[in-house]
Amino acid sequence: MNPPTPEQIAANRANARKSTGPRTPVGKAISCQNAVKHGRLARQVLVRGHKLRESGREFRSLSEAYYRHLAPVGPVESLLVDRIVILAWRLRRGHIAEAGEIALNVDAGWWQRQQGLPPIQQYMQWYATGDPILNMQNSTMGSVFLQHCVLETRHKVAAQGEYTAEIRQDLLRHFGSHPNSLTRELDKKWENSAAAAPEARTPALLALLDRKFAEYDQSEARCRARETKEEIARQAAAVLPAPAVVDKILRYETALERQLHRALNQLERLQLRRQGEVVPPPLSVEFSGPA
Repeated sequence: MNPPTPEQIAANRANARKSTGPRTPVGKAISCQNAVKHGRLARQVLVRGHKLRESGREFRSLSEAYYRHLAPVGPVESLLVDRIVILAWRLRRGHIAEAGEIALNVDAGWWQRQQGLPPIQQYMQWYATGDPILNMQNSTMGSVFLQHCVLETRHKVAAQGEYTAEIRQDLLRHFGSHPNSLTRELDKKWENSAAAAPEARTPALLALLDRKFAEYDQSEARCRARETKEEIARQAAAVLPAPAVVDKILRYETALERQLHRALNQLERLQLRRQGEVVPPPLSVEFSGPA
């Protein structure tokens, strides 16, 4: 078969440009079935689960956009465009899956950190070095707890006018009845002011409690700022899914992209041939390993 002449190629191109879509009643009747065709394709491709239902409207919109852009003629070209649409939709599904994995990873880490340690484990961690006060000041939760203890003690001292054994025991009870640097500092202040006038002894202890409250308030602000930065960093680190998940998504996308490229190439060759272009046979390379 002789290749087409330049004049024939030019004539074919001119004829192709004259195509403005169906004009006859028969052609229009066939064309109006495109929506039905896309609807059938959607029913075959879309996920229709109990909790996950993909949008038929979005799929039809995507399909119609590809049909308008690629303008297939005949059943073979339409078949290739259908395949391209399906592959594009599946690639979109892979991107959604990746976003879902990232959201799950970030949210799971955040939720676990929000739950924190069980109370007994938290107390054991605070008491790991003997005196829990310093450890408690190094966390927002511990600083807030210390403020609560100091404020409660101050209210009782102010109401009763002295630092009674009962008030001291109530404060110790917050720490498992074990003395610590806070309770020892209050005891020392109360004992050292025993010789002072009664009207000066209680204000001196209240002033100390106010200073301790301000100290723990500052440690709370400092810890909250640090923990906020740490949380942002942890969420940023969690954006990258686990290696197994990344590998699974990449293999899925790579396979789809290879098929999509092949379908686009086949469609382009068919359309060029239909327009009178000389299309060389596809290059096929086979690799064989050692016998």
